[in-house]
Amino acid sequence: MDLGIFSSPRTIDGLTAAARSAAEDGFASYWTSQVFGLDALTAIAVAARQVDGIRFGTGVVPIQPRHPMMLAGQALTVSQASGGRLDLGIGLSHQMVVEGMWGLPFDKPVRRMREYLEVLGPLLAGEDPQYGGETVTARGGIGVRADPPPVLVAALGPQMLAVTGHLADGTVTWMTGPKTLADLTVPTIRAAAEGAGRPEPRVVVVLPVCVTDDEADARERAAAEFSVYGMLPSYRAMLDREGMDGPADLAFVGSADAVASRVADVEAAGATTLVAAEFGNPDERAATRALLKAMNA
Repeated sequence: MDLGIFSSPRTIDGLTAAARSAAEDGFASYWTSQVFGLDALTAIAVAARQVDGIRFGTGVVPIQPRHPMMLAGQALTVSQASGGRLDLGIGLSHQMVVEGMWGLPFDKPVRRMREYLEVLGPLLAGEDPQYGGETVTARGGIGVRADPPPVLVAALGPQMLAVTGHLADGTVTWMTGPKTLADLTVPTIRAAAEGAGRPEPRVVVVLPVCVTDDEADARERAAAEFSVYGMLPSYRAMLDREGMDGPADLAFVGSADAVASRVADVEAAGATTLVAAEFGNPDERAATRALLKAMNA
């Protein structure tokens, strides 16, 4: 299992600095999200031109507001700009965002992702699909030649994991703990990939991490910082599977030895990459980075 770093800076300079720090510290990858700030793929294209020696990943780009032809063109452009160092993480976002903020349909999510992947994969491979599905229509190709980035889907439930195993290169998870990874995520996606004759899928696990001398206080801060994820249905389901009351319980928080033990649990569950969303005060962040560097050596 390799290690990566996750953050969501508000500026391109900040993202570039974070990626450079991760590269200099020897991590395999740097990940950022597409929420309501920087356009993740645009920012990665800029940063990758300045930072060598590390892969870049999106965790994740929502599919609803981006037609697969548009996303394929952008992803191939970023792959070209980065020298083939992009991992394209995509997902469905959440109903309250898709319907409430964007006014777009959230119905038939599994079918929507399946049809999206049936178009996106061929487009990234340089093909010209002629596709007319129930939720996606795409006819034509993309005139950008670059290494096709691996596609990782934010697949949490069993149906989405099965679709992902059949059509994508792996999954990227958030708020999914070691027990759920071992019992659901890893066996389900591996079985689907094997059934489709695909290579063993990647399992990229993003989790909050904080090495601290005051675990109780750090968990209180985690409860406030990550509270929304305990209310969103898809993440709530993962927390329930894990037997956790909320995100603060799932976060890897405590002494260096305690956090290292939790990281080992993720590896034992079958993850191929752990991406640390470091949080805490400056001293805690420094201690967290020191531990992760030591584990990555």
